[in-house]
Amino acid sequence: MSTTVFLLVLFAAFLHAAWNVQVKLNIDRFLGLFLIQTGMGIFGVLMLIFFGMPTGVSIVYALVSGVLHTGYNLFLARSYQTGDLSLVYPLARGGAPFLTLLGTSLIMHDVPTPLATVGIVVLLVGLLMAGLSGIRRAKVDGRTLFFAGGTAVFIAVYTVVDGLGGRVSGAPIAYAGLVFVLDGAFLFVTGLLMRGPVILTQVLPHWKKGLAGAAASSLAYAIVIWAMAQAPIATVAALRETSIIFALVMSARLLKETLTVQRVLGALLIAAGAILLRIG
Repeated sequence: MSTTVFLLVLFAAFLHAAWNVQVKLNIDRFLGLFLIQTGMGIFGVLMLIFFGMPTGVSIVYALVSGVLHTGYNLFLARSYQTGDLSLVYPLARGGAPFLTLLGTSLIMHDVPTPLATVGIVVLLVGLLMAGLSGIRRAKVDGRTLFFAGGTAVFIAVYTVVDGLGGRVSGAPIAYAGLVFVLDGAFLFVTGLLMRGPVILTQVLPHWKKGLAGAAASSLAYAIVIWAMAQAPIATVAALRETSIIFALVMSARLLKETLTVQRVLGALLIAAGAILLRIG
């Protein structure tokens, strides 16, 4: 992983945390995701106009990714309904790097170096430490934990799919644009089916914030898809989860959630894991 890739993925991690905080600030979590993903679809159309369509075989990956992202958004929205950002975010993201590492190693033989693998494990321990510290005092129940864990599974699977799709496309940014279009279209239809046409009038007053969140999310994931074509998928996926450091700081300052000693130690482990990834 070059320095350029490393720094860009860290930037993507910051952007990812920022739009998740924006969703949490929204009164209705599903409306926030609906608005952001619809906006990403608009940005995806612009990306396809500018970069063109990816190759034929990658379209299948993009279709699968669109379905997986829809499930991810539904599970994430449900998790945020009853769980604190500082709890749900680490748990939802925490299991994904390990599952991604397992999947890419077994399916693709895309194995990071031994030191990078150690970095992934250290980072994962930090993620879980930061997340589990909030179970006692945060709003949480069995269903919240179930949906947060399900979100982690969706993240791991769509990460592998998009890593493969970006590689075979020959144009990772164009592939990302197609994923955004399909993701936005699928969630748009899902929102209409779940809430009816009234959902459009509900999100319209927030369109400016929605476009801002969509811009951050689009740029963040486009960088990740591009990076997974340059470096091992599991390494990029793990480094991306340094977003929890930014999420913890934002949750403390903007959402007034408790920043415990254990969460700080978890964040330090995440940082240590990121350094090992870079060295490895």
